[in-house]
Amino acid sequence: MHISSTLAIPDTSYVPAHVAIIMDGNGRWATQRHMPRVAGHSRGLDAVRAVVEACAVRGVKYLTLFAFSSENWRRPEDEVSFLMRLFMMSLRREVVKMHANNIRLKVVGDLSRFSPRIQQLIGDAERRTAANTGLTVTIAANYGGRWDLLQAIRKMLLRAPMLDPSTLDESMLAPHLAMAYAPEPDLFIRTGGEQRISNFLLWQLAYTELYFTDVFWPDFDAAELDKAFASYRQRERRFGRTSAQVVAPGVSGTA
Repeated sequence: MHISSTLAIPDTSYVPAHVAIIMDGNGRWATQRHMPRVAGHSRGLDAVRAVVEACAVRGVKYLTLFAFSSENWRRPEDEVSFLMRLFMMSLRREVVKMHANNIRLKVVGDLSRFSPRIQQLIGDAERRTAANTGLTVTIAANYGGRWDLLQAIRKMLLRAPMLDPSTLDESMLAPHLAMAYAPEPDLFIRTGGEQRISNFLLWQLAYTELYFTDVFWPDFDAAELDKAFASYRQRERRFGRTSAQVVAPGVSGTA
């Protein structure tokens, strides 16, 4: 299991090992151009391709993209329907390219609300790419951080129904989180000008560096990703320590 940033000091590197992104601003990008909102979502898929490729080239190990939150069902019905069709199309077409480039695909979230066909496509895509050893791309779909915590607690209690609450610790809950296979994100990026995490990876973002940009997602490309990485490299990742401890060689301890 990966190191918890609240229990120990994780390794850090020049390039963030795990990047998590809220891809915001598709609808506003389209509205500014007098286009239907769904046109922004279509254009946003091009940005996904560009960022996946850029992360793979730069040595990122994990890329997590917030594609559809559990709250996004509140959007207009026609927009949600279009997003579902776009999701299916992406699963059919993009997985072939990802597999050819040694990229592993994971999808996390409450998949029960999706159609049987989408659930089948997700399962097929994950199985096809399961043995790939390059970049792991995670799509968070019908995902919410509170849902993640609740489903992890339920799984934990099912495995240990007689659990003594006084013995509960992180190591017992963490393996049941939806993204237990990945380290905590080093860098969180949100496009579109909003500055909040919107119920995304609530547990995992405890010590993640946050980067917000006014650039709408359809305009976010490799150059914008490099700006985020440049900002990340200026951060002092202390994990509860002092600046002097960070600079001193060989210093370790708990967060």
